[in-house]
Amino acid sequence: MVKLLTRYWNIIRRPSVHFSLGFLTIGGFIGGILFWGAFNTAMELTNTEKFCTGCHEMRDNVYAELKGTIHFTNRSGVRALCSDCHVPHNWTDKIARKMQASKEVWGKIFGTIDTREKFVDKRLELAQHEWARFKANDSLECRNCHNYEYMDFTRQSVRAQNMHSTYLADKSKTCIDCHKGIAHTLPHIPPAQTSNAAPAAGATKEIAKAGPAKVEPANAAR
Repeated sequence: MVKLLTRYWNIIRRPSVHFSLGFLTIGGFIGGILFWGAFNTAMELTNTEKFCTGCHEMRDNVYAELKGTIHFTNRSGVRALCSDCHVPHNWTDKIARKMQASKEVWGKIFGTIDTREKFVDKRLELAQHEWARFKANDSLECRNCHNYEYMDFTRQSVRAQNMHSTYLADKSKTCIDCHKGIAHTLPHIPPAQTSNAAPAAGATKEIAKAGPAKVEPANAAR
C-alpha cells in the first residue's frame, strides 16, 4: 500500500515525467470544464426556491409572507424567486453575496431565529441589514427585473410618476428608500426611527414589539 501511494504521489508531484504535454493540456482543459460546470451547477442550486425555503426559519416566516404579495401572484404570472431579490445576477456580485450569506449558516447552527418569537424579536435588525445592503448597492437586485429606462410612466399613478421621474432620474434615492415592505411584512419600527415604506399588498404590519438590536450579522433571506 505504501509503495502504491508513493507511486501515485510521484506522478502527481511530477506529472510531466509520466505524461506528454499534449495529454496534460487536454486533460487540464477537460478537467477545468468539469470543475467549472460542477461549481456553477452547485451555485445555481443554492438560488432555487426549494433551497432557500429548505429551513423552517425562512419557509414559515418570510416565505409565508411573500405568498400574499404581488411578487408571488399577479395578473401577468411573472413571479420573483428569493434569489431574484436577494442575489445579484452578474457573477462577481453574486459570488460576493454568496460569501456574505454564508454567515447565515452560523445563525442556523446556533438557532438565532429558530422560533417565531425569536424571529419577531430580531426581524427589525434583519430587515435593517437588508435595507442597508440594498441602499449601498443602489438596489441592484431590484434592477434585475425593473429598469428605469423602460418604465411607462403613463401606466403609473401620478404619485409614482412624480417619485420615479424625480428621485430615480437624479439618483438621489434608490428603490429601497420607498419600497420597504413590498415583499415581506414590515417589522415594528420604534417611533424614534422613521420609514417611508408602504406595506406590501396583502401584507400586514408586524404588531409584536421588536426586541433590542443585537450585534449578529445574519440576513433576512438568502
